Amino acid sequence: MAIYYTQSGQLGEIVDNLTAPLIDAGISVEKVRVRLVNDYALPWTADSFFSVMPNCQLDVQAELEPFELKESKYDLVILGYQAWFLSPSIPFNSLLNQPKLKAVLKNTPVITATGARNMWLNAFVRVKKLIRAADAKLVGNIALVDTHPNPVSFITIFHWMLHGKKDRYLNIFPPPGVSTADIEHTKVFGESVLPHLEAGDWNGLQDELDEQKAVVLNYNLMVIESVAGKIFGVWARFIAKRKNKLPWIRAFKYYLLIAFFVGAPIVLTIDAIFFRFFTPKRIRAKKQYFLNLN
Repeated sequence: MAIYYTQSGQLGEIVDNLTAPLIDAGISVEKVRVRLVNDYALPWTADSFFSVMPNCQLDVQAELEPFELKESKYDLVILGYQAWFLSPSIPFNSLLNQPKLKAVLKNTPVITATGARNMWLNAFVRVKKLIRAADAKLVGNIALVDTHPNPVSFITIFHWMLHGKKDRYLNIFPPPGVSTADIEHTKVFGESVLPHLEAGDWNGLQDELDEQKAVVLNYNLMVIESVAGKIFGVWARFIAKRKNKLPWIRAFKYYLLIAFFVGAPIVLTIDAIFFRFFTPKRIRAKKQYFLNLN
């Protein structure tokens, strides 16, 4: 089974390509797209987009529309998720707390798949905790990202979210999100999953996926995200306590712009001077912390 929420449809395309080799091989694949009772509109407004940040960070759930699962047990569950504000998205967090799904996940192999702008590490750490809390066994992870430079993808993602169009902004910038070629390449990962599924043996799957670039860790983004994750949490807790949240949500929006264009270069410069070339063991340990399935 593959179960996911998608607002734009991108994650659905990823799931379709990932499962295509399984379906072609005669495997029965049940796909479930969950929806919110009060779903988010696309395009977003700036206020509505940033207003979900505190709830993402604080794991506040939203009500899902009823969904049906055909079986009580599956040989494999593919969980599609998004990273919103360095956290699992509200729909995904809500889904992973559904008793119906948790019952299915118990003692079941799980593969996670995400399509992100480029920062998904903190979200993945929390997704692993949700999977572990459901007594499931994480056997594989696939993380597709927008591979354009960070400043470029920062601009194009807001064009997409605030205008609802996955096109070339100003006819200058590349299309936002995960590229069509990378989404279609996800079939290769499905081909790697197939023999493990047929054999019921998941040893070595993630090593194969890593060799196929299913997961690529960008050191600079890891550094930025490690710092930003803590700061986002502070902002979320502060805003959650305010009666009138909107002014503070707007303040966070401007903080994020300043942090991205001013703070991030400073953080990377400090890291390059004091840490990057002098603490290799610490860096390796940090990379493993984010990449390990357990």
